[in-house]
Amino acid sequence: MGACKLTLNVKKGIINEALIENIGCSGMTHAAAMAAEILPNKTLTEALNTDLVCDAINKAMRELFLQLSYGRSQSSFSDGGLPVGAAWEDLGSGACSQVGTSYGTSEQGVRYLDTTEGHVLRMGLDENDEVIGYEFVNVGKMMSEIAAGASADEALAAAIGTYGRFEEATRFIDPRRSSQHSDQITEKGVTCNG
Repeated sequence: MGACKLTLNVKKGIINEALIENIGCSGMTHAAAMAAEILPNKTLTEALNTDLVCDAINKAMRELFLQLSYGRSQSSFSDGGLPVGAAWEDLGSGACSQVGTSYGTSEQGVRYLDTTEGHVLRMGLDENDEVIGYEFVNVGKMMSEIAAGASADEALAAAIGTYGRFEEATRFIDPRRSSQHSDQITEKGVTCNG
């Protein structure tokens, strides 16, 4: 199973813009690509009667249709609604759809893998082994830097940031290494593999 967030910009009953964000199997991303091609310039009824391939996307279209058919749309609350291109602007400046992945076990505790900020590189723990921050790489920003001519190393360095009280951490862990393959504990700025 997967999930889909579908955002439509409807003007006078015609879909002018479609933003499809999903998580799930690899086929979902291809279905989302097709839906982004199919939905613009369709009426709501045409869109509802179009097979958007993925069950999660079809269900999102059905639920959105129910809202729109009862007059619950952005256009109901403001003159002309949102300008076409608003969703695209939201994803500009190196940003991308926000997908978070976190994992927790009773034996090893919590692991942040991906957050709004980006791909988590290291988690910072305090003296009680509680997470107080993390270091991440913003992949969208990194790719923008590379496209602008920066080397991969320069782009990576420019895209790394921290969240929370990461700098105050007494220990660091790599969230993608299990205790069977690493001692998990790192000194400030140095990863120690066991």
